Amino acid sequence: MPHVRERVRKIIHCDCDCFYAAVEMRDDPSLRGRPLAVGGRAETRGVIATCNYEARAFGVHSAMATARALQLCPQLILLPPDFERYREASRTILAIYRDYTPLVEPLSLDEAYLDVTGVDRCRGSASLMAQEIRDRIRAEVGITASAGIAPNKFLAKVASDWNKPDGQFVLRPQDVDAFVAALPVKKIFGVGKVTAARLNRLGVHTCGDLRAWSLADLAREFGSFGASLYRLCRGIDERPVQPDRVRKSLSVETTYTPDLRGREACRDALRALLEDFHRRFERARDRPPVHKAFVKVRFADFSRTTAECVASAPDEAVWLALLDEAHARKHLPVRLLGVGVRFVEEAAVPAPAQISLFDPAPQPPAAGPSP
Repeated sequence: MPHVRERVRKIIHCDCDCFYAAVEMRDDPSLRGRPLAVGGRAETRGVIATCNYEARAFGVHSAMATARALQLCPQLILLPPDFERYREASRTILAIYRDYTPLVEPLSLDEAYLDVTGVDRCRGSASLMAQEIRDRIRAEVGITASAGIAPNKFLAKVASDWNKPDGQFVLRPQDVDAFVAALPVKKIFGVGKVTAARLNRLGVHTCGDLRAWSLADLAREFGSFGASLYRLCRGIDERPVQPDRVRKSLSVETTYTPDLRGREACRDALRALLEDFHRRFERARDRPPVHKAFVKVRFADFSRTTAECVASAPDEAVWLALLDEAHARKHLPVRLLGVGVRFVEEAAVPAPAQISLFDPAPQPPAAGPSP
């Protein structure tokens, strides 16, 4: 029996460059070439949502406290977010993506995975499709985008960062092994600063270094995440592009610089965080019912804890009580707070019974003792 060769997937990861800031510069050209950030005010413990490349040159970055950003760049122009304009741009961008394939998995207002395997447009070339998509975003939305093209989602996302801003990078299947071997472990999906530092202390700096570890050793050292590390350091990622992902939770979080000291400082910060949460909650259409509320805390020593309880709706009093519970577990300054809800999973929501026109009408139960 002849060997059937498996078709290699073609995944594009598209990501607009400093999206919120790009929309602001598009609508007000006088902002171009000047350090610009979109985010909350310093006096309300605001954080930077995004910034342009002129601001990044000063060390400003997203999720940074606005107060710290202004210290690094006193001439920073700070604008409040205008989500209606961003959503309007997003609708056009997503329509462009879906013009090429129905397999579009949005990650945010401007960022998405596209599976173009077997798509005939642009002679079937994913690279040409990515270039055409980027050209259309520039022409129809007035901002720039970058793209990565690769055989899977992990590599496509890495590739989209390779030639930012306003560029693209193609990773061919035959080049994957060498490319991934040289990749720093901090580029692996799910590896944050703490895990990267831990790997570095173990002598692991690149994915090539990580390949020397057996699956058993990684599982012993990193638990269930060890299996992901084993696959990803070899460039293996079989996750499909999912156009209709079921939302399981909704949350917001902020890292604070300097750390928050004391319960009352945490409570004040949480109240400010709730404003952002409520905006996102109201925008989340067709969401399942709320099942739980939770608060996440990361302390100054980088340890984390989460307090949660059953809840049917967002409630400030519930979140404050959960914060008190989590904060009491360690009397340390707090560097990160997160607040959110978990939704009822689809399988847990009973479908309404439907009676066929041809079924007999249901009969009442026979009389008998109560259970």
